Amino acid sequence: MSSYDVIIIGSGPGGYVSAIRCAQLGLKTACVEGRETLGGTCLNVGCIPSKALLHATHMLHEAEHNFADMGLKGKSPSVDWNQMLAYKQNTIDTNTKGIEFLFKKNKIDWIKGWATIPEAGKVKVGDDIHEAKNIIIATGSAPASLPGVEVDEKIVVTSTGALTLNKVPKKLVVIGAGVIGLELGSVYARLGSEVTVVEYLDAITPGMDGEVQKNFMRLLKKQGIDFVMGAAVQSTEASKTKAKVTYKLRKDDSEHTLDADAVLVATGRKPYYDGLGIDALGVEMTQRGQIAVNDHWQTSVKGIYAIGDVIEGPMLAHKAEDEGMAVAEVVAGKHGHVNYGVIPGVIYTHPEVANVGATEEQLKEAGRAYKVGKFSFMGNARAKAVFAGEGFVKILADKDTDRILGAHIIGPAAGDLIHEVCVAMEFGASAEDLAMTCHAHPTYSEAVREAALACGDGAIHM
Repeated sequence: MSSYDVIIIGSGPGGYVSAIRCAQLGLKTACVEGRETLGGTCLNVGCIPSKALLHATHMLHEAEHNFADMGLKGKSPSVDWNQMLAYKQNTIDTNTKGIEFLFKKNKIDWIKGWATIPEAGKVKVGDDIHEAKNIIIATGSAPASLPGVEVDEKIVVTSTGALTLNKVPKKLVVIGAGVIGLELGSVYARLGSEVTVVEYLDAITPGMDGEVQKNFMRLLKKQGIDFVMGAAVQSTEASKTKAKVTYKLRKDDSEHTLDADAVLVATGRKPYYDGLGIDALGVEMTQRGQIAVNDHWQTSVKGIYAIGDVIEGPMLAHKAEDEGMAVAEVVAGKHGHVNYGVIPGVIYTHPEVANVGATEEQLKEAGRAYKVGKFSFMGNARAKAVFAGEGFVKILADKDTDRILGAHIIGPAAGDLIHEVCVAMEFGASAEDLAMTCHAHPTYSEAVREAALACGDGAIHM
C-alpha cells in the first residue's frame, strides 16, 4: 500500500494543475487517470483539438476570401480531411506528452486506472489501495443527454465524435446554440457543410450580453449558418449514413423535420463522478447534482475536496485550474483564493467573443447605476488592415465611481484582449485607469482603450 499527502482523481486542467502545485508546495502527490493519456477532456477531446480545427479552417477561409485582395494569387487550397485530423492529433499528442514531462519533472506519480474512494483517506485503483491524507476530486464533466436523442458517435455525435467524423458532412444539424455547438458548427461551415443550429431558447449563447448575442448571431448568419430558434428537439432517427431531426416550435407547437448527414448534440455538460462511490461515502450534493463544497473546496467528508466541473460555477478549464492551484494551497496549510467575479469566458469562433464580469442585463436587474463605453473595430486601423473590422469592445463601469464592472468583446483576438480588463478588474481599476494607460499602435488592444475613453469624455477615433 502506497501512501501520499494528496491524491488527485482526474488529470484534466484542474487535476494536473493541482497536482503540479501540490508537488511544488512539497507534498507527496499522485494523480489517478483512467485514460491512456493525461489532460482530460480538454486536451484530448475538447478545447485543444477543437482549436486546432478552428485554426485550420480559419486559414482556409482567409485563403478563399482574403488572399487575393492582399495580392496572394493562386488556386485556393483543397481540403485533405485526413491530414487535417492528423494535424489535430499531433497537436493533442504534443500537449499530453508535455504534461507527462511536467509530472516527471515534479515527481508526481501517475496511477493509471479508474478510481473509487472506499473510505476517507483511501483511493482504490484496480486491486490496489492507496492511502492519502487528502483526496481531490477533479473528474470533470460529460456531455448532457437529451430525451429522444440516441448518440452513436458516428452519425449522431457529441463534441467528441464531431472531432473524428469520417468525412465532412454535406448537411450538419447542431442541437444547441452554446459555445461548443457554435465553435464546431463554424468549423464545418467553413469546410463547406450546410449547418443548421436548432436552439430551444430565443437567443444564442445563454447568459451573454444581449447586444453581443444579437451581433454574434448576425455575423454567424453572414458566414452561412442557419438558425431555428425557440425549437424543442423531439427525436433523432439515424441510419448508417443519414439522420432526421424532429423538433417542435414553441410558439405554435408545430412539428418540423430536418435531414442531415450528421447531428451534433451540444446541449451542455453534466458533472462526471460515476464509479467514485461518493454516494456511499455520504458526500453532500447540490440540487443540480454537483458536489457541494465550502469556501475551501472541502466536501462534507473531511479530507475530501472537489474542484472544476463537478462543483458549482462555470464549466471552464481555467476556472478549474484556478481552483486546482487554490485547493493545493489549502491542503498545504496556506490560503487559497479564487476571484469568481473575474473569470473570463471566450468563444473561439471568428470573430472571437469574450466577456468578463457583469452584463448590462445583470446590472439592470440589480438596479446598479452604470455607464457604457463602446468602440467599434471599424475604427481600429490594425483590424481593418486584416479584414477584421466587424465587432466592438464594450466596457461597463459604475456611474459614480467609474470602477469597471464588466467587459464584452466581439472581434479579432477577443480572447486575448479580455485579459487586460481582467487584470484591471482584479486591481479594482476604473475605466479612466485603463483609458490613461498607453497602448501600442497599431494593435487591436487600442480598441479596448478607446472603449475605456468612451466611458469618459469620448473615444478619439470614433
